[in-house]
Amino acid sequence: MKSPDSKIVVNAMSVDVEDYFQVSAFEQTIPRSRWDSMPCHVEANVERLLALFEQYSVKATFFTLGWVAERYPLLIKTLVEHGHEVASHGWEHTRVVHQSPDQFRQDVVKAKELLEDLSGQPVRGYRAASYSINSTNLWALDVLSEVGYEYSSSVVPIKHDLYGMPEASRFPFRTESRGFLEIPISTISVAGRNINCGGGGWFRLFPYAFSRWAIQSVNDNENQPCIFYFHPWEIDEQQPRVAGINVKTRFRHYVNIHKMYGRIERLLNDFNWDRMDRIFLSQACEAIEGPEAVSCY
Repeated sequence: MKSPDSKIVVNAMSVDVEDYFQVSAFEQTIPRSRWDSMPCHVEANVERLLALFEQYSVKATFFTLGWVAERYPLLIKTLVEHGHEVASHGWEHTRVVHQSPDQFRQDVVKAKELLEDLSGQPVRGYRAASYSINSTNLWALDVLSEVGYEYSSSVVPIKHDLYGMPEASRFPFRTESRGFLEIPISTISVAGRNINCGGGGWFRLFPYAFSRWAIQSVNDNENQPCIFYFHPWEIDEQQPRVAGINVKTRFRHYVNIHKMYGRIERLLNDFNWDRMDRIFLSQACEAIEGPEAVSCY
């Protein structure tokens, strides 16, 4: 049951719409040239999530690959019909660290145009593949602003072997050059180190009690909303097991997948949730701690 304190802050629920074979960890094992030959589970998994969200009256933001939207256009229309926000996850899950500014621009424009055509609504948000915006490519946020996006959720302020920008703000901030809004994935500071409490593999790895405590702490002690994310494949126990991957990758991808659906259900029950755009682009957003930070809840 939701505690009385949890009603003070509404958190942001988000889903990164990609299939199991499209994750960055498999890019050397399953090249894009094979994607069309792989059995797709994404449509069925998203439909299952829509039913779960409907049960708990939760609206979410779905950061969707253009590749998926092109092949499942009715899925985008269904998201809109259920009242969810459709946002961009780029075209085919190419990490920004592997793109030039021109390549990135073409990618995010192509995805935005298709998603807007299918949804009939403006696409305001973007999330980079594998949170691949960091201190080396902050130019990407300027590009997003230039082509019409209103916010990004592509930075994780942690130290990690595959991604992360530990020096970034833990809470929403605006770029110095264009004032563009970046909404980092949620972390909690423990003994001077940021620990991810915003979902994905971390949510599957840590005991649920830790995640619940961390989100509640950010809400109650810092009066900030948490940004939570996960992928449709993370609730899919029936997905094909990919051969030829190392032990570390196998552990990261499959750990506790059998527990994920139940944990998501508990999370929906324990906290209040809404779409990214409603929480962070509302008229209630006010600048705090100077021009580079914002509070939007």
